[in-house]
Amino acid sequence: MESGGLKHSINSHSSDKELMKEMGSEKYGCSHYRRRCKIIAPCCNEVFDCRHCHNDSKNSLEVNPLERHDIPRHQIKRVICSLCNTEQDVQQICINCGVCLGKYYCSKCKFFDDDVSKNQYHCDKCGICRTGGEENFFHCDRCECCYSNLLKDSHVCVERAMHHNCPVCFEYLFDTTRNITVLRCGHTIHLDCVKEMERHFQYACPVCSKSYCDMTSVWERLDQEVASTPMPHIYQNKMVWILCNDCGETSEVNYHVVAQKCLNCNSYNTKQTRGGQTTCSPGISEMVR
Repeated sequence: MESGGLKHSINSHSSDKELMKEMGSEKYGCSHYRRRCKIIAPCCNEVFDCRHCHNDSKNSLEVNPLERHDIPRHQIKRVICSLCNTEQDVQQICINCGVCLGKYYCSKCKFFDDDVSKNQYHCDKCGICRTGGEENFFHCDRCECCYSNLLKDSHVCVERAMHHNCPVCFEYLFDTTRNITVLRCGHTIHLDCVKEMERHFQYACPVCSKSYCDMTSVWERLDQEVASTPMPHIYQNKMVWILCNDCGETSEVNYHVVAQKCLNCNSYNTKQTRGGQTTCSPGISEMVR
């Protein structure tokens, strides 16, 4: 009887400890992460919910440009428990109340997150934590970033491909929390920024101007448009030089007010280099409407 009571007591104590660890799992955190701690920024010694909250605050338009800065995330040394307000060294379990500060915890990035459905993992080569499951990604040493396994044998390598700002919204891509896509040319961009470009009938990479999707049907429609729009007699023999943004070849072609077609790859994604003013770019947009 005593043995059974002792066993029940031990199980109850263990259950209480686990319950304590889970306390506040849905209550605390910010718009970026669910977590049960705040961080003390080593750069300005102020308290924030997460590094994004710090960066948003310290880089706002109200802040003196000379004082704007990002937090050095790997230098974070102190956190504050959101339940008992105990300041302590960075660790997963609060030293005072025993609550779990984040179900996912990375001691290298000083990172906490209660939403483990993101399948977070730390990439030593990237030097940061990423989402999506380590088994679904590979690290490209030349691009210096992680890509989906679906791109392992097909992506075009671009040195330090994600170590720059998005060419549309200018947010730094390497550690963004938004979804990223890799264009055919190898340049990277936010997925929602690509969709926004498509809503404005823009189908060329903002960095190198190469078409990032199959434009065959558009080029065929432009063929028809060019054929049905004869040029005035004085322009029928006018020749201009063009550079193709898709294949990189130069050609001397007949000038046409609608668009100039590359003689090498049949693309109309071209720009005039010699022989008069640049034409044709607006015409492409009209063809995809």
